[in-house]
Amino acid sequence: MAARLVKRCACLLREAAHLAPAGPPAGRLSLARVAPKPLTSSATSPSSHFPASSSQRLEKEQAIGPCPERQEVDELIRKATGPEELLELLGGGHGLQQDQAALVVIRLSRLLSEKPEDKALLVQDARFQQLLQLVNSQITTVWHGTLVKLLRSLYTLALPTTSKELLSVEQEVRWRLRRLKFKHLAFLAESSAAYMQERGSRELLAELLLNLERRWVEVEDGRTLVALLTKAGSLSEPLMNHLEDKCLDLVEQFGPEELQRVLVALAAQNRRSLPLLRAISYHLVQKPFPLSKGVLLDLAYAYGKLGFHQTQVFQRLAADLLPHVPGLTSGEVARCAKSFAFLKWLNLPLFEAFAQHVLSRAQTVTLSDLCNVLLAFARLNFRPEQEEAFFSLVHEKLGSQLADLDPALQVDVLWALCVLQQARASELQAVLRPELHTQFLGDRSPRGQSTFQKLLHINATARLEHPEYAGPLLPASALDPGPPAPERKVTPLQKELQETLKGLLGGADRGRFSVATQYGWVLDAEVLLDAEGQFLPLRDFVAPHLSPPSGGQLPPPTAKRLAFLRWEFSNFASRSKDLLGRFVLARRHVLAAGFLVVDVPYYEWLELRSEWQKAAYLKDKMRKSVAEELAK
Repeated sequence: MAARLVKRCACLLREAAHLAPAGPPAGRLSLARVAPKPLTSSATSPSSHFPASSSQRLEKEQAIGPCPERQEVDELIRKATGPEELLELLGGGHGLQQDQAALVVIRLSRLLSEKPEDKALLVQDARFQQLLQLVNSQITTVWHGTLVKLLRSLYTLALPTTSKELLSVEQEVRWRLRRLKFKHLAFLAESSAAYMQERGSRELLAELLLNLERRWVEVEDGRTLVALLTKAGSLSEPLMNHLEDKCLDLVEQFGPEELQRVLVALAAQNRRSLPLLRAISYHLVQKPFPLSKGVLLDLAYAYGKLGFHQTQVFQRLAADLLPHVPGLTSGEVARCAKSFAFLKWLNLPLFEAFAQHVLSRAQTVTLSDLCNVLLAFARLNFRPEQEEAFFSLVHEKLGSQLADLDPALQVDVLWALCVLQQARASELQAVLRPELHTQFLGDRSPRGQSTFQKLLHINATARLEHPEYAGPLLPASALDPGPPAPERKVTPLQKELQETLKGLLGGADRGRFSVATQYGWVLDAEVLLDAEGQFLPLRDFVAPHLSPPSGGQLPPPTAKRLAFLRWEFSNFASRSKDLLGRFVLARRHVLAAGFLVVDVPYYEWLELRSEWQKAAYLKDKMRKSVAEELAK
């Protein structure tokens, strides 16, 4: 009741100020001067014996509390269509009071939001500088909501970081942070956090994040939550954790757009929050709301970036995307194909639609988009039904533009063609020429090492699968794997396979383990069998697949060289027993190098319980490999 009475008194004083004569009698307090400060200690209490500091504090808090009522000048500010109209208010007899000067600055920033040249001219305008000084003199009477918008506007107008008016507004915001409503804090984070980072306002940003961390429970709607996740979550780990917890509370209320934005925010920060991803996936599957094309593309991207597998979600995404494919751009098709490739999810109707889309737009599809689609097909070892037409288009595009691509992308594209068995001699020559491959020989960065491994695979394809290829090839020195790299964590399948094989061999010289070949592939184990199926000592015989080749004695003509290749869960397409393209290429190369391949997939090995079963399994696998070779 008291607060409403105070607010009503302020409004009456303001109205009286407009009706007061221009020149008040001497000795009488002008109502116009009272209006900007509607309440003082004498007006709010029967006694005027408060200390001066308390009186001033109360006066300031009451002055910025209620939003001032709209006046004629407010309408002029709102309806202004150009900067000149706003700047003329300074000299047009309009007394800008309370937050009206701040509203002029806010309106100026909106009018010039997409005109950087005009912003620079405005900052140098003397009238604008006068306006800033007026804002600075009235800063303590500006309403909270207007204050946070004012700060955002000064940032967007690109005021110098040393501007005293900007520093004054930042300081005022810092003083009021604890008294601001949560919606104002959220607005600051959404609209100004990036500017604070760029302009070095670290103290203000730190205090803003601290207040958000303390008051995160006040988030009540999905829009505010998603905005904070996107704009401020990456700046504070504790805040991001709180926001993820809040998302779990509110996720049931989210529509498809909110779910999309949360997933994209997580993907942008590479945060694999499993509880939240599971909750979002559940609602995507259970709720029948329609998903637009943009939402579907973003969902596929986010799941692919985070590597989160949820079969039912992928089935829905693929089914919902299929009708949209004819209306997608080539870039959207490439983006979508890459996302599903990262997820190792091959939906045949969808990928056939991607291939048909590329063929139907053969004249307009860019080489970049075509390369991305090709890489996605190679990762999943997918060949479209119109294989000949599709790869003819690829070769036609590459014929004139392959050399213009980034060197690393040239290697990636030709590697993809090798996986799909579509590489041509001219393309092999273009990538294996010394001018291109020498720049990767000494590159020890992860990306450089990955590209060099693909060069080894391309070189192996030229040697093993293109007998007519005349060169060039990688130099012999480049084929030497050098000192072994730090071994990755040994998987249970790898450890058990090696232990079982060692028990079967009966001697250390009868087998090799973790064999690095000159083809860029590592064999889990290698053995040599004579005609009777007995193990031969490998060190006595030539090993042409090593670099440099070892041994001096040729193996008996009837001897069989066997390579053991284990296939982990991650080597297969999702929910499938089909190997990914990379591992199909590895198997082909090992076969072409003269080995008999003994495949050891995880899903067969997991069914074996005892050591006896595992040993019997490997013996049976070896016998079958030899028998298949003899049957040919």
